[in-house]
This record gives sequence, structure tokens and C-alpha cells, in this order.
Amino acid sequence: MGTRFWIKRFFLVLCIAFVIIAGAQILKGRDLSYSIMHAALWSLIAATIFTLARLYQSRRGQHCAICKDTPETKNKEP
Repeated sequence: MGTRFWIKRFFLVLCIAFVIIAGAQILKGRDLSYSIMHAALWSLIAATIFTLARLYQSRRGQHCAICKDTPETKNKEP
């Protein structure tokens, strides 16, 4: 897995987390500007932690058997 894979993974998690967090803040009745800032901060933190943890696990040879989203596990059948 190259750098491109991990950058795409980071931005995918960042976008999904941003939408979920911003939506939750808006549903709580917060201002739009507060919701966006809150979501931007926490989605950046969450995406960084998630991506670094998956990168660490991947380097150790631990791949997600459920998701099969890494190139090493996509072609394997259970």
C-alpha cells in the first residue's frame, strides 16, 4: 500500500466524520459556524488517529478480516 492509498483513506474518513459530527451539532441546535468549526477540528483528530492506527496495524501485518479494504486482503477468500 502506497502513500496514495493512505491519503485517500485519510480524506475518506475525514469527510465522513465531518458530515456526521456537523450533522449531530446542527441537530443539537448549535449555530452553523460553531458546528462547522467543531466538526472540522474533531474530524481532523479522528481521521488522523484512525489512519495512523490502521497504518501501524498494516505495517505489523494485521489486516481487517471484516472490511477487506486493504489491497492485501481484497483478493483473498475466507
